[in-house]
Amino acid sequence: MLGEKNMPIIYLSPSTQEFNPYVGGGNEEYYMNLIADAMEPYLAASGIQFVRNTPDMTAASSIAASNAGNYDLHLALHSNAVGSGASNVRGTDVYYYPSSYEGKRFADIAAQNLQLIYPLPGKVKTVPTTSLGEVAKVRAPGVLIELAYHDNPEDADWIRNNINAIAENLVMSLTEFFGIPFNMPQPIETASVATGGSNLNVRSRPSTDAPIIGKIPNGSEILIYNRLPDWDLVGYNGLVGYVSNRYVLT
Repeated sequence: MLGEKNMPIIYLSPSTQEFNPYVGGGNEEYYMNLIADAMEPYLAASGIQFVRNTPDMTAASSIAASNAGNYDLHLALHSNAVGSGASNVRGTDVYYYPSSYEGKRFADIAAQNLQLIYPLPGKVKTVPTTSLGEVAKVRAPGVLIELAYHDNPEDADWIRNNINAIAENLVMSLTEFFGIPFNMPQPIETASVATGGSNLNVRSRPSTDAPIIGKIPNGSEILIYNRLPDWDLVGYNGLVGYVSNRYVLT
């Protein structure tokens, strides 16, 4: 399973297509970046690291940036259009590369979860493709989600009115894909390691059976992204993972 030994890292690629207008105002780039913005607290709370494109990039430069790194998944966020003005076509399409086992696995998970919040669950489907660059040309398993049709009034309004719900749903799918807990966002705290001298083990999941992915020296300052009953999700010098909160002093 991807991310089993280390906390996962994804390349997050909201649309850079500002020229695709939404019925009622706004555009594809604007709303996909709002969803990516809303995903960030959920990603941090669940220990998923990410690198994100910027609105001044293109699909080609996003692909190049993704391929320059070592990512567990490339996730592209888009909305769809028929291309001939306002349309009665609706639905969600989750694209994956047909020979990518991990890409298809995430696509299946994402589609199943989006069916829970999209108003027409029967119109949410996975679609194999070899022609979309952010699926076919990325080194990591690539999935591109066309969340809804922005030239359909009902679909455009669904996106506008459900930015946070879509973000939460997508991160929930990511945690299911990576086999890690989904955590609701909490205020980030500063704390320190208090082991009495030894290094503190950092694990990929909140369990003593999980692999150790790093160590933090005693007395080090850390960030707490999430607090569970016995474990804290922490960050230290680029390392993110779970530690026993018996050794964390707030």
